Amino acid sequence: MASDGDEPIPDSKLTRTKERWAREGRFLTGRDARPDADRLPPGQHLVRDWPVLDLGLHPTVSQERWRLHLTGAVDNPQIWDWARFMDQPQTQARSDIHCVTTWSRYDNDWQGMTTADLLVAVSPRAEARFVVLHSHDGYTTNLMLEDFAAEGAILAHSWSGKPLSQEHGGPARLVVPHLYFWKSAKWIERIEFRTADDPGFWEVRGYHNRGDPWNEERYSEPE
Repeated sequence: MASDGDEPIPDSKLTRTKERWAREGRFLTGRDARPDADRLPPGQHLVRDWPVLDLGLHPTVSQERWRLHLTGAVDNPQIWDWARFMDQPQTQARSDIHCVTTWSRYDNDWQGMTTADLLVAVSPRAEARFVVLHSHDGYTTNLMLEDFAAEGAILAHSWSGKPLSQEHGGPARLVVPHLYFWKSAKWIERIEFRTADDPGFWEVRGYHNRGDPWNEERYSEPE
């Protein structure tokens, strides 16, 4: 049965632990890195598998029930079913994953629709500056429009030639490879274009509003 997008978010051990990491500044190295020179950002280590991290809910959303709502400050708001999504321009892309919990995985092969093509379809208004991603498990995260539109960002339905598994955000998730992976929302349900910023689940719990791995933007600055 498909989720209705209003799942209550559990108070999980992982959530409490990651909030504590933000308070403590866990994993910060203070080392400088340049994305054009250093493939592995500061404080990261390589893994071969793909760890599963989420809020403890794995909503079951079939392709038949899946809908993507494209709303907000756009000239062409739309609702896509799976067939219409698959009728959009399809792209293959390879990129790395960098998780704020310090693991990175190289050379992930994705298939889906680039965010650049999605922007052509919806035509954001001139005043649109931000994007908020809404997931079927109740999760949200925010992006600046230029990060959402960056080269390599893709609304993916396949990984390594196979449909995305449920645990990794299938049937479709966003992938924004130049930011920490919490910005790449799983189980995507709605993409909201906004004129003002609206911090998401982790951003209001001590995590950085942007999340650049090479600048170690793991946590927000203490007030």
